[in-house]
Amino acid sequence: MSAHSHGLHPVTATGKHRKKLVLVMAITLAVVVVQVIGAVLSGSLSLLADAGHMLSDAAGVFIALLAAWIASRPATDRSTYGYQRAEVLAALANAVLLMVIAVVITIEAVRRFSEPSDVRTDIMLIAAVLGAAANLVCLLILHGGHKESLNIRGAYLEVLGDLLGSIAVIVAAVVIAVTGYQQADAIASVLIAVMIVPRAWSLLRDVINVLLESAPKGVDPAMIREHILRVEGVVDAHDIHAWTITSGVPVFSAHVVVDAGALNAEGVDRMLDRLTHCLSNHFDTEHCTFQLEPLEHAVHESRQHA
Repeated sequence: MSAHSHGLHPVTATGKHRKKLVLVMAITLAVVVVQVIGAVLSGSLSLLADAGHMLSDAAGVFIALLAAWIASRPATDRSTYGYQRAEVLAALANAVLLMVIAVVITIEAVRRFSEPSDVRTDIMLIAAVLGAAANLVCLLILHGGHKESLNIRGAYLEVLGDLLGSIAVIVAAVVIAVTGYQQADAIASVLIAVMIVPRAWSLLRDVINVLLESAPKGVDPAMIREHILRVEGVVDAHDIHAWTITSGVPVFSAHVVVDAGALNAEGVDRMLDRLTHCLSNHFDTEHCTFQLEPLEHAVHESRQHA
């Protein structure tokens, strides 16, 4: 016997913050245009690298928005969980894109060390300051939502990296203007690439955990089992699984052995209410499935069950 407390949450974590993502994407694209023009006019690689990073951010936000729309489509007989996992795939694409940009920036920066180019620091500095100001605004817009969704978190981390990147460009512009050391531009470019990699890896690691259906962060199946065993009428619990469909949508299932006296219509109803209440209140998991079994059913269970 199984029970679903309330079904899958109709709105994903990313979907709740769709308007914020649209605003951030618009601001980011505007800054990309300014920085690309500034990079062309000034000859700054670091400014172009920062623009490329911001363009990847805008692309990532667009992917997240597209995924949130796809994820809102209803479940079907074939896609029984709907399309909510599309948000996780979007986060995966975003992480890979960040890695590629980091490699491209590094390769060009290495070339610039041996062949430095003259840089117009006035244009470089103005464009970098505008970029930093825009990044601060975007961080304020996304603050809070980054704790609820992988895609919002990805966008937040990318904007934070952009802010640091813009600061690196500002410092490089000042160094070149004061000392004439042109390689400062290439050094700033490498720093931007270095800042991108750990953030991309962190996002990629979380995405992999979801795709491998690992237990959600902060959820201990052993602890859940202990809570289930405290429910009146429960004898044992096994074949316990906890995973995530997408950000904010944890899922849980278990085989629960109960007293024979609880296996009538009224007893089953009370037992399922107790179990779903336990998962919802203690572990913030509303989508849970329980198979209620008499003690005698153990001989029919697969040896693979945990």
